[in-house]
Parts: sequence; C-alpha cells; structure tokens
Amino acid sequence: MDLVLLLKAAVMGVVEGLTEFLPISSTGHLILAGSLLGLHDDKAKVFDIAIQTGAIVAVIIVYWQRLRDTVLQLPSQPQARRFVLNVAIGFVPAVALGLLFGKAIQAHLFTPEVVASTFILGGFVILWAEKRQAATVRIQTVDEMRPLDALKVGLAQCLAMIPGTSRSGATIIGGMLLGLSRKAATDFSFYLAIPTLVGAGVYSLYKERALLSPADLPMFIVGLVTAFVSAYACVRWLLRYIASHSFVPFAWYRIAFGIVVLATAWSGVVTWAH
Repeated sequence: MDLVLLLKAAVMGVVEGLTEFLPISSTGHLILAGSLLGLHDDKAKVFDIAIQTGAIVAVIIVYWQRLRDTVLQLPSQPQARRFVLNVAIGFVPAVALGLLFGKAIQAHLFTPEVVASTFILGGFVILWAEKRQAATVRIQTVDEMRPLDALKVGLAQCLAMIPGTSRSGATIIGGMLLGLSRKAATDFSFYLAIPTLVGAGVYSLYKERALLSPADLPMFIVGLVTAFVSAYACVRWLLRYIASHSFVPFAWYRIAFGIVVLATAWSGVVTWAH
C-alpha cells in the first residue's frame, strides 16, 4: 500500500469537500492541488469526479429529513411532487449540454487563461448579485419555486461547464439574480447537486472503467471518505453563515485566486493540462 499516494488522495478529498459547495469552483482548486501533488493523469481525472460522490453524501445527510419526507409525501402531497419536478427540470439542461459538448469543452477550455478569467469574472458577478439582492427577492423558500424558476436555475448551472465558473456559484448566484433569496438559492443548489454529481460520478467511473483496477480501491475510498467529512463540515457551516452574511468575501477570494491561477501557470509551477 502506497501511503504517500493515500495521503495525496486524502488531501484531494479535503479540497473537494471544502470547495464543492462554495461558490469558488472545486474544479479549479482540484486542478491546482492535483498539479502540485503530481496527480494529473487520466486516472486522476476520474478520481476527481468520483470523489464528488463522497461530498454529495454529506448533502444527503444534512437534508435527510426533507428528502425522506418528500419521498413519503409523493403519493399525497402536490408540494412534494412539485419539488421533485423542479429538481428534475433543473437537472436536465446540464445533462443534455454535457453529453453534447462535454468533450469539446474539456479539450479546449481547460486553460489557465479561461479558468482565471471565469474566477475573476465570477467574483464581480457575485458582487453585482449581492448589491441588488435585497431589491429583487421574490422567492423566499424552495417550496415557492415554479418549474420555470427551476429551469432558469438549471440553465444557469450549465455555465459551470466552463472551468473555473463553479457549479455552486452558477446555481446560487444565478438563483439570486433570478429572484431567489440567498437561502432558497443555496438550498436549491444543494438539492440540484444530488442528481448532478452522483450522475457525473457514476458516468465517469463507467466510461473510464478500463483505467481502473482493484489496486486503486484504497485511494478512491480515502478520497471519498475525506471528501464526505470535509463537505459535511462545510455544508453545515455554510448554512449557518448565509443566515447572517453575504457572499461578498467569496467574490474577493475568487478574484484573488484567479490572479494566483495565472501566476502559477505563467511561472510553470502548475501543469494545467486536464
């Protein structure tokens, strides 16, 4: 058993768990961390996607009561059926565009210039969204969302296909710009993450199964477990944080990190092939 490799897997799992649900792009952070750790071959790319499943288990546990109640109420409660429909509608656009353009995006857009630009641009979009939030809120909770609202957030999620954008950032900030409260946008982003990330993880493992062997299992287990633990702590913290704080600090972090991306790429410290 390669203890150094397991330690690297643990670090990658922590990075995934801490960045997946914040509006700061887990992909950009995983590319940077993987390059610094020497994990940027094809198997590492599958690993990065697979450990998202560990992070999403944390969301399922945090929202377990709501998810369980929704399933139990599906036969009798229109509200439960509308909730499931909204999540399904929000999920479809990313699946469709991912299947159509995923390979092309991965081949052409995973460059430091694109990643840095989307980090920085996303930071300014967050600042803009927060500035107009109080005047535009019309939906306080997820239960008030209509199918059209869910579709719009789902279309916003498609922007996350551009590396550095952040799936959470696209859905949370997109939701806020569409009139959702900060809490409603964050909750719906988490619910939408469940089918999106589980689907991406399962699809990636199936598609690249030839790259994997039983010897890789310890590495994947360590990554999944550390992603789960760090994501659970992060999600719990974020839900408390948004009750009384804005996303402005994340905006400035994105802008600063975008500058770091360019600096590390231009200096040759990081290999940005993905």
